[in-house]
Amino acid sequence: MATKKSPEKLKSVLPSGKKDSSFFEQVYEVARQIPKGRVTSYGAIAAYLGTKMSARMVGWAMNGAHLQKNIPAHRVVNRNGMLSGKMHFATPTRMEELLKKEKIKVADDTIIDFQKKFWDPAAELSLE
Repeated sequence: MATKKSPEKLKSVLPSGKKDSSFFEQVYEVARQIPKGRVTSYGAIAAYLGTKMSARMVGWAMNGAHLQKNIPAHRVVNRNGMLSGKMHFATPTRMEELLKKEKIKVADDTIIDFQKKFWDPAAELSLE
């Protein structure tokens, strides 16, 4: 059974080492850790940050990710593997193009083999 993460502990485990970051900054820090060739979901990021009911807020953060540096927003999709954020890229096909460069197959705006490509921050990022 998963334990609820305290906000204090979350702030201390961010890869950047920042202590007083906003929710959006925390989302960006997690997104930066997604390996090439893998994808995660808005809900998985929200759950990792201890706010599993905040998937939509993660989505809002990712909508503005293009204003930040080095955030692979194309690797964050909805819980079904759909490219639900594609309209926030420079062109309607840019998100898919970036995924295909990383050998992630997409058909009808959905990741093929989504479960195999899925990266779960709760399992991959240590809280210790």
